[in-house]
Order: sequence, then structure tokens, then C-alpha cells
Amino acid sequence: MHTGEHYHVFIQTSRRDRRVRSQFQSMVLSRLAKGADILDFGAGTGIDAKTYAANGHATFVYEPSEAMRDYLTQHCREEIARNTVVEIGWPLACKVHAVTANFAVLNHIDDHVTLFKDLSRVVRKDGFVLASMLNPFYLGDARYGWWRKNLVNLLRHGRYAIPSESRIHRFTPRVVAHAAAPYFRLERVTPRGMGLATNLYIFLLFRRT
Repeated sequence: MHTGEHYHVFIQTSRRDRRVRSQFQSMVLSRLAKGADILDFGAGTGIDAKTYAANGHATFVYEPSEAMRDYLTQHCREEIARNTVVEIGWPLACKVHAVTANFAVLNHIDDHVTLFKDLSRVVRKDGFVLASMLNPFYLGDARYGWWRKNLVNLLRHGRYAIPSESRIHRFTPRVVAHAAAPYFRLERVTPRGMGLATNLYIFLLFRRT
């Protein structure tokens, strides 16, 4: 089990992860009105939250992992002291313009129907949810037996789970969009086309209806 500090150092030194994070943050910030508040759902060590706060957005952070929370309080200690980053113990404890879930947070959750129903109580009208999720069509995973074994499940059901301690799930955008309705509509999938074969992560943008 990695500590929050080990995770923080690893993900900050990974060129691919830094590129993915930068793209994700740009998509978030370009869609937020000045001063709009945000919930960083599964905030990790607070890397994204710190950036959102620096851009003038009050940021609520929900992180269930104690190890991650401990490091988040260090990494964002100045923002927490200024109340520009606010730790919450339950995601329904706030009302915001946007919810973000970066680096496969939603892949750890099996029941997206209940999740999006709950998030509909958090996101204001015409707000959005942006999630980066593991791409089930990423051909880089084809070298693994679990990917080949579950290809039929992916094509037939649009989802599957990998037997492991964390039981990571893979979902197609169509399946997540169906779970999000009628509270959210899927507005954008990035990348599209051939990019689905070469990117580990996909970004799903949902608009509150």
C-alpha cells in the first residue's frame, strides 16, 4: 500500500500523468465561470484542488483514503487555512457548480446510477461533472490476459470488473451515460475516433439537466 506521499511523488514525476492532468485541468477551468465553486471528488493528495483554488475557485475536497487525506492537508495547508480548499467528510455536504473526478476515481465505483443520483443533489442547474476514466478500448492493455478475457463482456455488456483487491471496473461511455440519466446528459467524450485506441484515459463531460 502506497502512502499519500509516495503516490504524490510518483504521479508528479510521471510525464504521461502530468500531461493527462494538465489536459483535465484545462477542460475544467475553461468551463468554470469566474468564482464558481467546485467539488473535487476523490481528491487524492490535493494536486488538482490546489490548482483550482489558485485560479479563484473555492474547492471542496472529498477523499475517502486516510493516507491521501493526510498528505492533502500538508500539500494544501495554506489553502485550507484560507478556506479556499475545504475538506468534507461526505460529498453531499456541499452544493457546487461542478464536480471533478480525476484519474479513474469512478472506475472504483460499481453503482453509477446511485452515484449520479447523489451528484444531482450536489451540482447546480446547468453545472457539470467531468470525469477521467480508464479507457476500455485502449489497445495498450491488449497485452494483458484480463483484457482479452473480458473483450466479450465489453462488447456485450459495455462493462467488466478485474478481479483484484481494488476490483477496478471498466465502462464504455454509453453505459456511464445511461447510468447518469435523467439527471445528467453526456455532452462530450475526449478523445474520439482513433484516439480511443491510443489513450489510457478518456474524459467524460456530463451536463446537469
